[in-house]
Amino acid sequence: MKNQELSQIFGRIADILEFQGALVFKVNAYRRAARALDELGEDIEQVSRDGRLREVPGIGSAIAAKIGEYLATGRMAKYDEVQQQVPAALIDLLRVQGLGPKTLALLHRELGVKDLASLQRALASGKATTLPGMGEKKAGNLVNGIAQLQQGSGRMLLGLALPVAREIVDHLRSALRAKLIAPAGSLRRMKETVGDIDILVCHRDGRKVVDVFTGLPRAARVLARGDTKGSIVTREGLQIDLRVVEQNSWGAALQYFTGSKDHNVRLRELARARGMTINEYGIFRVKGNNYLGGKTEDEIYATLGLPLFPPELREDRGEIQASRGKKLPRLVELRDIKGDLHCHSDWSDGSSSIEQMAQAAIARGYRYIAICDHSASASYAGGLKPARLRQQMAAIDKLNARFKNSKFQILKGSEVDIRTDGTLDFPDELLEKLDIAVASVHSGFSKDVTKRMIAACRNPHVTIIAHPTGRLIGRREGYQGLDLEAVMLEAARTGTALEVNSFMDRLDLNDVHCRRARELGCRLAIDTDSHGTEHLWMMELGVGTARRGW
Repeated sequence: MKNQELSQIFGRIADILEFQGALVFKVNAYRRAARALDELGEDIEQVSRDGRLREVPGIGSAIAAKIGEYLATGRMAKYDEVQQQVPAALIDLLRVQGLGPKTLALLHRELGVKDLASLQRALASGKATTLPGMGEKKAGNLVNGIAQLQQGSGRMLLGLALPVAREIVDHLRSALRAKLIAPAGSLRRMKETVGDIDILVCHRDGRKVVDVFTGLPRAARVLARGDTKGSIVTREGLQIDLRVVEQNSWGAALQYFTGSKDHNVRLRELARARGMTINEYGIFRVKGNNYLGGKTEDEIYATLGLPLFPPELREDRGEIQASRGKKLPRLVELRDIKGDLHCHSDWSDGSSSIEQMAQAAIARGYRYIAICDHSASASYAGGLKPARLRQQMAAIDKLNARFKNSKFQILKGSEVDIRTDGTLDFPDELLEKLDIAVASVHSGFSKDVTKRMIAACRNPHVTIIAHPTGRLIGRREGYQGLDLEAVMLEAARTGTALEVNSFMDRLDLNDVHCRRARELGCRLAIDTDSHGTEHLWMMELGVGTARRGW
């Protein structure tokens, strides 16, 4: 997480400096540092402890000093300084796709753009198109960028929010010695994006809890501070609300604030029909207001004659009806995962060696990992040509010889491109020598994608169809004209697995598609698409998505 935090900070400094017209070499120094940290396959805190900061390409003495300052204090004077020089609402406009610091500076200087509303007015009036280097096409792209931003506005990727929430929960648990503490809301339900995060704590001294919470180093702003409630905004822009509850209400509060709203409405209807009422304090008999339960979530559900629903199922998508017919599924758990079937290495665009990926997989208790580097068409990602793939296969054989007496194996694979004409990047005689072939679309997003995927499913050497819709959450909708149902039916017929890509900005298939694939009898492969050892943890995001898909 510190790698990511520092990368974002240096990127933000670079944006502000470029907006201000700073010297190019200064801007580039911060951009290089941001990129270096983003791609670093090691924990920057450990690198710093080992005295190896200057060994990282892109990190000079000045940047190293700033990293040390941040790791020691949780703050960076330079970051604080530049943030005060430019209004946050103005620099936040750089989140609009296609809007760079120089263009933003031009819009600000010439048209007085200072926030999203004024940017929209400048574009709608046509004035923006008269500026040097703008034109109608670029203005149109900015309009589309604003629409995409607003579509995902106010929400953060689960993969970014989850580590932050866990770090805060762990800190509070340690500082307060609290036994009952947990996140709630959409994060607990493992939705792909989350808004505000609720954290619940059971503790006798509410004021103390709130003081510890609002004093967290991660808190950028304190929005509220009371005797039992507190609210902060983290450095990542994530709002976190804390509530201190009594022990008798712990389960009721956890159930209530976990949601979803639709699920809770259904529960209240069931309670009302039985002469009961439910709120965050417990479940009560309406007549006499008698307390019936609420210490645990199980008490709430059991009082209504229901099972304890996993949080991922609480969406009012038929879970209550299914429970009555005893048709609730046994959901996959992280401990069920024995390996990862889609990982990259430094042979293509990964940051870790095959051996490093294998050792990290062993540390996670896996029995296998599949190295699936890109094929030749993905030249932008260092895709492997046939001869290079054969060299990699030989290298994997040598590594496996070292694991001979263990229960672990590296599988030889490839993420092979499905070309625009429906053929695969490698011939069958090469694919058949692999343990696994993950077929994917990386180009021609509007060119007969359905037919191409169906053709890949029919190839006997293809094991998995990777990221089947091609979407990137909040950034790209996915393949145009895709008939996913047709692909699912063919995958079910041929026994080809569809991927639940666990990478945080993909989660593709999503939860709804997962459930439909399950209904159609498709095999599913939960993989991370890791490009370094630091990505393997995202398996739990894919598992959460699969659980939401029943």
